[in-house]
Amino acid sequence: MKNIILTGFMGCGKTSVGIRLSYKMRRTLTDTDKKIERLYRMSVPEIFEKLGEEAFRDMETQCLERLLEEPEGQIIAVGGGLPMRERNRGLLKKLGRVVYLRVKPETVCIRLAADTQRPLLQGGDKEEKVRALMEKRASLYEDAADITIDVDEKTIDVIVNEILEKTEGE
Repeated sequence: MKNIILTGFMGCGKTSVGIRLSYKMRRTLTDTDKKIERLYRMSVPEIFEKLGEEAFRDMETQCLERLLEEPEGQIIAVGGGLPMRERNRGLLKKLGRVVYLRVKPETVCIRLAADTQRPLLQGGDKEEKVRALMEKRASLYEDAADITIDVDEKTIDVIVNEILEKTEGE
């Protein structure tokens, strides 16, 4: 039973889809951001503020390395920036089947309109930041992915069913 790893830009639904998928498949859900927050006893925004983005990215890599030592069969939701490092993309492939939840910038902007917790979107024009980050990251998400699912205008259940169809027997 392989792990199923959910990747994609912030606001694409990794956590919501992960919760429903783990329930439906009766598997443990691991959220790498939550795992890091518990381990370091700081929220992601606090880590960015106190230690910087590079330190957080190092923590993400260490988290993936630890997950390789855990039993397989988990649903793993990773932070939006985690696949940016080449090393992390390699670790994701070793961990299991990587599902890229692809979302349009307009959808992200609607979903995150009131969000104040995401460090990379603070200050300035949020929509401009979303578009620039997505443009920079899209090919890296695709490179890391075994499966790509477009999530715009779909319910969580429809997305979960698509993942189940494409990962059957994992």
